Amino acid sequence: MNKSNRRQPVHLPPREQFNTPVIVFVTVCTKNRKSILADDVAHALLRDAWVAADSWLIGRYVIMPDHVHLFCAPTTFDALPLVNWVHFWKSYTSRCWRRRKDLPIWQRDFWDRQLRRSESYDSKWNYVSENAVRAGLVSTSAVWPYQGEMNVLRW
Repeated sequence: MNKSNRRQPVHLPPREQFNTPVIVFVTVCTKNRKSILADDVAHALLRDAWVAADSWLIGRYVIMPDHVHLFCAPTTFDALPLVNWVHFWKSYTSRCWRRRKDLPIWQRDFWDRQLRRSESYDSKWNYVSENAVRAGLVSTSAVWPYQGEMNVLRW
C-alpha cells in the first residue's frame, strides 16, 4: 500500500540526532469523533493522566471536543516507547472517566510526527492553537480554556 492510501499511522521510534532535542507532535481522536473532551473535568483528567504517564513530558497542548493535539518529549534516552505511553494515558483516562455512557473514549490509534527544528514547533503550535477559532467555538484562541503548556520543551 502506498503512503497516500495509508489509513493506519506508522509509529516510527523517535530518531536521536546529535545535540538536537526530540519533540513529537501527537493527535489523538475520540472514538467516532464524539464531542466529549472540551470541559473542565476532562481537561483536569487529561492533565492528571499526563503527569502519571511520566516517561514523556507534555509541552503545549490543545483539547478540542473530539480530539487532542499535544507536543511531547521523552524524559530519558530509554523512555517508554511513544505507543506504550499513549496507551497508558488513554487507559488511565478511560478508567477514571465519570460519564460511563461515553465509553469507549478513544480511537484505537493516533497520529504522530517527530519535529525536525524549532520553527516546526512554533508553526505547528500556531496552527493548532487556532483550532477552536476555525471550529467557531471562540473568536480568539487566547480565550479557549482547554489548552496550555505543562512543560517548556526547548530546542
